[in-house]
Amino acid sequence: MAANRRVTASLTALVACAAALAGCAESGNGVKEGAHGAKKGAGAPLKSPVRLIGDGSTAYTGKQPHLPRPERLKPGQKPPQFVVFSWDGAGEDSQKLFSHFRKVAKRNDATMTYFLSGVYMLPEKKRELYKPPRHLTGSSDIGFNDRRGIADTVEQLRGAWLEGNEIGTHFNGHFCGAGRGVGEWSVEDWKSEIKQAKSFVKSWKTNTGMKGAKPLPFDYDKELVGARTPCLEGQKNFMRAARELGFRYDTSGVNDQLWPKKKDGLWDLSMQLVPVPGRTFETLTMDYNFMVNQSGTTSQGDPSMHEYWGDQMRDGLLQGFDRAYKGNRAPLIIGNHFESWNGGTYMRAIEETIEKVCTKSEVRCVSFRQLADWLDAQDPKVLARLVKLPVGQAPKEGWARYLSAQPAPAPKGVPGAPAHKS
Repeated sequence: MAANRRVTASLTALVACAAALAGCAESGNGVKEGAHGAKKGAGAPLKSPVRLIGDGSTAYTGKQPHLPRPERLKPGQKPPQFVVFSWDGAGEDSQKLFSHFRKVAKRNDATMTYFLSGVYMLPEKKRELYKPPRHLTGSSDIGFNDRRGIADTVEQLRGAWLEGNEIGTHFNGHFCGAGRGVGEWSVEDWKSEIKQAKSFVKSWKTNTGMKGAKPLPFDYDKELVGARTPCLEGQKNFMRAARELGFRYDTSGVNDQLWPKKKDGLWDLSMQLVPVPGRTFETLTMDYNFMVNQSGTTSQGDPSMHEYWGDQMRDGLLQGFDRAYKGNRAPLIIGNHFESWNGGTYMRAIEETIEKVCTKSEVRCVSFRQLADWLDAQDPKVLARLVKLPVGQAPKEGWARYLSAQPAPAPKGVPGAPAHKS
């Protein structure tokens, strides 16, 4: 995100409910009563005080608003169709795509995951604070930010979290490729990278000098539970580091449209393969991969093909959605970048996909964190049956019979578990 793309609009005030975030959980984003299986408690929620953390860049403000309570499937109940829209290297620049897709999500009863690049919270003049593993101090393949860009990104992160979206990480320098990329990193390298990504979020006020600005309304040490590695490289050692640091999921792999399983203690919420209409192969559910198969480069391709390429990506995602929705109901995992490759045609494709699928019955457009919460709440025996379903294939005997076995009681403390009587 180059500095010359920064907008000059001033940082807006923290949304009106920031000082009492829990009190905003019942209204303000247009989410319908009981949306996504949420259970509303009786009476108004208690207000929580803001407790600054460190230099005040972040703060504990209570439970995140608009997080639905996951519910365990009843015996024989068909699972909902989950769809996860996620963004690599999330930040706000002059294109204002972060703010735009927040509006798109709200209009369509969706929450998403924003994978923040830590260096987008670090000003160029402080680049020497970044010590990337196996690279020179202060180096980054995606550059750094400036004061204005950081202020705008903070504004979007704050609003996104208050709306129930997840703030994950895309780490820092985005180093890719044989011999120089994250695929060569050790477990200790990943731990260093994660620690630094957190530190840039937790100290953006000090690093920018904006000490009087409003804080981000979350404790990032607790908020950060998952990630996607740059270029989907280095997954094995990252997962080992992530497990030791308390992460809950990884989405750096490649898989077919199947139900997720745990891998080395983390939910494996991998990217997926979907059809490419008019072609004989499938590709990953990501704007970058469609682009590479179309124009072959991030530089602008043939303008006369832009509309066709966008339609091709949209229709491929919709074919993948229909295959799951009418078949095994495996969660559909979609990844994107806030980029205007090929005239912005992929941003149009994503927006049209959101509008088409998130409003359908039995569909939940959620963040990775919400999907992990739901998976944790399910009976392991039910999940074991779901993972056996092939791509696009619903149970031949019907959902009611396939999932009719009496599930085991939910373990105490698992999200969505019924209250235990003493």
